[in-house]
Amino acid sequence: MPRNTLDVGVPDLSGKLAVITGANSGLGFGLTEWFARAGAEVILAVRNPTKGEDAVARLRARVPGATLSIRQVDLASLASVRAAGEQLVGEGRPVHFLINNAGIMTPPSREATEDGFELQFGANHLGHFALTAQLFPLLRAAGGARFTAMSSLAARIGRLNFDDPQHERSYRKWRVYGQSKLANLMFARELDRRSRAAGWGILANAAHPGGTATNLQTTGPSMGRDTAGLLMRVVKASSPLLLQPVSQGILPALYAATSEDADGGGFYGPSGLGELTGGAAHAAMPKRALVAADARRLWDLSEQLTGASFPSVASARS
Repeated sequence: MPRNTLDVGVPDLSGKLAVITGANSGLGFGLTEWFARAGAEVILAVRNPTKGEDAVARLRARVPGATLSIRQVDLASLASVRAAGEQLVGEGRPVHFLINNAGIMTPPSREATEDGFELQFGANHLGHFALTAQLFPLLRAAGGARFTAMSSLAARIGRLNFDDPQHERSYRKWRVYGQSKLANLMFARELDRRSRAAGWGILANAAHPGGTATNLQTTGPSMGRDTAGLLMRVVKASSPLLLQPVSQGILPALYAATSEDADGGGFYGPSGLGELTGGAAHAAMPKRALVAADARRLWDLSEQLTGASFPSVASARS
């Protein structure tokens, strides 16, 4: 059933700094445009600087006077994440908004990151975990910073495979994608829990775009091939019945990131049938995302694998 639609009224963000990953296209581009229109300075954290520059040119044509800059970061490389984090920390500017949006979706066969992690878990979750840890001092310095992770409806089919998190024994692309998106959601919830326990002053939550037509549906499945795969054909055939434009798909994340009424640890998605389309609304929380012990275990595993760490918070384990 359709749910109550939440009011997405982005406040004046003048003087605020936002970092948005995957900001050169799709949802990230749409979010960047909204933040720029609201007066925020936005750092586009992108893998490909050339595409980032093109995005900046297009954004400035739409939002004259927008304050935008690019930082190169490849989430499939911990060295790249570390370099980007060190650069931003060296600049010393508080980060008021961090939106972990970039992602890769369902490569047809198992691929590995530069560090040997399964690509979807490595880029979608571990790379973002490490980047957030790198930027943690800047989020703390902002005083009331907001963190939003872009999850997916696929989080509902996700299961954290602690026995084989890199899926070296068995690779099922949708199950692995679901794991990475469940991890995004659980990381956001655990970050918020620890923030409240330790007084970090960071409100963290997550959102998903439902069925939104972006290049995410093709960049993973096609892996650069020119021919459209089955998923792309389904995407084209389904629109606009099951898919919505980016301008609508970003609304849950905008609400999560900017609304004074958004909940720490909350999850937001489209208001329509099946959470596929519509305005922003509270999303159904996958039961597996509520298992606190698994969230803590995921956090510990992520620190172990990435070498990135947050301050120890004994009280957050109570």
